[in-house]
Amino acid sequence: MSAVFWYFVIIAPPSFVVSTFIYSKGYSYLSDDPRACVNCHVMQDHFYAYEKSSHHNVANCNSCHTPDGFFQKYTSKAINGWNHGVGFTTGNYPWPLKMTKYNQDITNKACLKCHSGIVSHINIKLQANCIQCHSEVGHMK
Repeated sequence: MSAVFWYFVIIAPPSFVVSTFIYSKGYSYLSDDPRACVNCHVMQDHFYAYEKSSHHNVANCNSCHTPDGFFQKYTSKAINGWNHGVGFTTGNYPWPLKMTKYNQDITNKACLKCHSGIVSHINIKLQANCIQCHSEVGHMK
C-alpha cells in the first residue's frame, strides 16, 4: 500500500483530533473553571447569567451539570463535549438551547443533593424536575 494511503488512514485522523482539541481549548474543559464554557461563543449569555445568579459564589458549572464521581463526571463531559462540538460546528442545535433528558437528570440530582435539607420533607418522586419551576436559578435572565 502506498504512503499516501497510510497517511490518510493512520496519521491524518489523530492529527486532526489533536489539532482540533488544541484549537478549541479542549484541555480547559478538564477544569472546573466556568470560563471554559465560554470557549463556545453560544455559551456567553449563559456565563453572564451564571455570574448574576444566586449560585455564582457556591457552585460552578460542573457542580450542576456533571454527575458525582470521577469516571461519571468525565464520561459525561466527553459525551457532552462531543455533542456540543458537533452541534456548534455544524450549527445544528436548538435555539434557545435545550437540555437533554440525560442532562436534566444530572442537574436534578445535583439540586436534590445540595438542597436535600430543604426538600426532604416534600414528597418528591424520582421523576422530579427541579428545573421546570426553578429554571433561572443558575442562569438568571
